Amino acid sequence: MTNTSSNRHTRRWPASLAVLAVLVLQLLVPTQINALPRWVMPALGFLLLVPLVWTNPFHLRRDEPWLRWVELVLVAVLVAVNAFYLAGMIFFLNNGDANEGKVLVKSALLIWVTNVVAFAVWYWEIDRGGPFARAPEHAREAERPDLLFPQMTVDLPGWKGWLPGFTDYLFVSFTAATAFSPTDTMPLSARTKMLMGVQSAIALLTVAVIAARAVNVL
Repeated sequence: MTNTSSNRHTRRWPASLAVLAVLVLQLLVPTQINALPRWVMPALGFLLLVPLVWTNPFHLRRDEPWLRWVELVLVAVLVAVNAFYLAGMIFFLNNGDANEGKVLVKSALLIWVTNVVAFAVWYWEIDRGGPFARAPEHAREAERPDLLFPQMTVDLPGWKGWLPGFTDYLFVSFTAATAFSPTDTMPLSARTKMLMGVQSAIALLTVAVIAARAVNVL
């Protein structure tokens, strides 16, 4: 029998909702930085999201290994398209009208938010082998931790046996994109360090483009 504590940490809907929100935001990407039709990215992402939500709509109950690969492909596509948008924004800054600050600010905000959500899902999916491996009610064996959360290092009442949920990974991603480096949660594995480095680089370049535009205006 699954206990209430386990259910709290195996919810799928927060991750699905975050990805869906990002897909909707793709419809707002300015045409000046996007050479593709606006519907391409949301349509592709939605097709990849459907089997994930259909199989485990609210909680992670059905463990299918192929579903994990679908999720990783979805996240990889989000990151790749986001990097494409970033390249388009840099090109627009160098070749467009420097006074079109609204386009740059809007583009930067969409790129930054997509960056945070995409890497949050990525951390959530790879840490210790994924959410099914982390949850004690499932048979999949957990791997070694990829991230060291502060709760894992303390011995305080109420935190014994603590497991991270999606919001914890979202916070890790948010702080990495804000500080351009790890904050309270440390990356342990080489793959997580590489991912966090890429995420920080995208966030730093996004902010740098806005700063460059401000210098041009001044």
